[in-house]
Amino acid sequence: MSARCCAGQLACCCGNAGCSYCCGPKVRQSRSTRFMYALYFILVVIICCVMMSNTVANEMREHIPYFEDICKGIKAGDTCEKLVGYSAVYRVCFGMACFFFLFCLLTLNVNNSKSCRAYIHNGFWFFKLLLLGAMCSGAFFIPDQETFLNAWRYVGAVGGFLFIVIQLLLLVEFAHKWNKNWTAGTATNKLWYASLSLVTLVAYSITTGGLIWMAVFYTQKDGCLENKILLGVNGGLCLLMSVVSISPSVRDRQPHSGILQSGLISCYVTYLTFSALSSKPAEVVLDEHGKNVTICVPNFGQDLYRDKTLVAGLGTAILCVCILYSCLTSTTRSSSDALQGRYTAPELEVARCCFCFGSGGEDAEEKRNMKEGPRVIYDEKKSTVYSYAYFHFMFFLASLYVMMTVTNWFNYESANIETFFSGSWSIFWVKMASCWICVLLYLGTLVAPLCRPSPQYSV
Repeated sequence: MSARCCAGQLACCCGNAGCSYCCGPKVRQSRSTRFMYALYFILVVIICCVMMSNTVANEMREHIPYFEDICKGIKAGDTCEKLVGYSAVYRVCFGMACFFFLFCLLTLNVNNSKSCRAYIHNGFWFFKLLLLGAMCSGAFFIPDQETFLNAWRYVGAVGGFLFIVIQLLLLVEFAHKWNKNWTAGTATNKLWYASLSLVTLVAYSITTGGLIWMAVFYTQKDGCLENKILLGVNGGLCLLMSVVSISPSVRDRQPHSGILQSGLISCYVTYLTFSALSSKPAEVVLDEHGKNVTICVPNFGQDLYRDKTLVAGLGTAILCVCILYSCLTSTTRSSSDALQGRYTAPELEVARCCFCFGSGGEDAEEKRNMKEGPRVIYDEKKSTVYSYAYFHFMFFLASLYVMMTVTNWFNYESANIETFFSGSWSIFWVKMASCWICVLLYLGTLVAPLCRPSPQYSV
């Protein structure tokens, strides 16, 4: 390793330089910064999952010499019970949430990467890691733990729901953006009509096929009335969205409204319905031979739930990937503008297959920087690429969402990571509520211009 690379690493950890992955490929400063914060987030999530794992606790108790003496020495209880379970996760997530909220306040109204606060945001990673560890550890010394945990639980529930709502808002915005971008291309190339039709057909095929599949495997001729009602209601909502999206009154106010958006939202509603039914506690009845039989769930896949180690690992991976994707995609400048009701004018739209990414001009400039610039590409010389404060606020909400999800929302006392995929009424109703909120948000974007014609509602 060369001296230049070592100096770069030292600047990355202790200075205000962006992290350059040592001697790896060139990387943009904005991406490397978000990667480092995401890495810290993953580290804490893994610790939370370990704290909620009965398997890990048992293994440590059996294989660590003088385990009980160590626990008593650090005043964590006879078997370190203060370091495991939902209360420990609440404390650790409290520290992580405070960490991101602190940086949210610190980076408010930062529009220039050359300011002192921007330097703190983009560097000093070693000291930030120490600060994060100190905050998470310090939460274990908060007095009156019972009052703290009860109050923090409600804060986590509110923050977790807010995180879900923001993601649903961005999903609706994504559907509108997709339709508007590809519709703009039909003025110069009629092939965009075929692309719109194909995507719409695929979305409705998935929706219809998914609802039929769930009707076959999650219902039975006798019983499963609740599943039948939910499938009927959600299927009816998908039909309602499709009808409203192409109604003359809506089309008059929003010419870009169409069945592509409703198809994409219906597809997501179908996924949430499937996820909710999969999270529902199993119904067990006695058959004619007096044996317990599980009903209203498919027979295949039952072996998955029996392998607790696989479930714990898979649950942790899915949780990290989904939350990181939500956080990183919702903190772009375009997503931030969309949440504030600011959209690109239709005449300025340039149809692209990968419309989520930047324009060709920006890519060309970045390529020149990669050829001429240093190992770290400082892509925020003129202004910030994304809102620093909004970025940290999203990770603050994600910390609360992780806390509630890992601890099984309101069934926290019996929660553990090994039962992550098993049934829970709390998770079931959270997913069903998310499904209905998504429908209301989409219908709101269609109906709002009829009640209050204003450019801010035009999508």
